[in-house]
Amino acid sequence: MKLRTTGRIAIAGLAIVTALGLSACSDDKGSSSTAKTTTSAKASASANADLPPVPTVDQLNQQLNMALDPSVPNEEKLDFVQGGGADPELPNRLAQAAKDANVQVQVTEVTSFGDSVNAKANFTVNGQTNVVDVPFVAEDGKWKVQKAWACTMLQNLGQQSVACS
Repeated sequence: MKLRTTGRIAIAGLAIVTALGLSACSDDKGSSSTAKTTTSAKASASANADLPPVPTVDQLNQQLNMALDPSVPNEEKLDFVQGGGADPELPNRLAQAAKDANVQVQVTEVTSFGDSVNAKANFTVNGQTNVVDVPFVAEDGKWKVQKAWACTMLQNLGQQSVACS
């Protein structure tokens, strides 16, 4: 029973992380990263003209830290999940749940698939680390956590959201 609870906490923490902060819109020119960013599918320049630039590992980690900080205003976190504006209180609920579960996330790799992006991350809940893949889609000129994936994680966390209906 304890293993099942730990697994749900791990999945719930992952939901928190993904639902709140992996959108990457900032530019961090002053830092370097040993993690890698790869492109596995090449699309024509015209097809990708309306897509945002592929986020870096550093950008995703910066957004993640902001998303998991309960002191950051909710309004600054609403744009992190595909269709997330349908539930304005969701980011704060998830940030508090992440804090309560001692969630830590470190993105290690970003892979572009043209119109989608996958982030590989080390996800730690209460000292137990797992490697997870988080899918992103382009929406309104930003990379956002895929709604279906975020909703599944929210459900595992025991949270409900009108954004998932």
